[in-house]
Amino acid sequence: MDKGKGGKYMNTQQVNLGSIDQIGLGHGHCFIVEGKKIAVFRLRGGELKAIEHLCPHDQGPLADGMIGDGKVVCPLHGHKFDLSTGEGSEGRECVKVFKIEEKDGQIFVEVF
Repeated sequence: MDKGKGGKYMNTQQVNLGSIDQIGLGHGHCFIVEGKKIAVFRLRGGELKAIEHLCPHDQGPLADGMIGDGKVVCPLHGHKFDLSTGEGSEGRECVKVFKIEEKDGQIFVEVF
């Protein structure tokens, strides 16, 4: 269990999203997990990152954004979000970050 806001413990669940081959290097893909839209990115070096899919500003589909330098650019208005921390550029709103890993060619994301 992870500590949530206010120090309370929250139940987490690891969900198998399927084969890593679903996502090309340097691309993103949107998955719906437990009713949440999660953008999963496979960076050019092979590293996986997962953040919430919709931009908090105008609900832009972040999985469709350009990625580079560890950030994704919202395709609707150009705001950038750090794929490791979820921080928005220029002090803008943040997006949630999800723990993600690859095991035996399968993608696993942790949701709560």
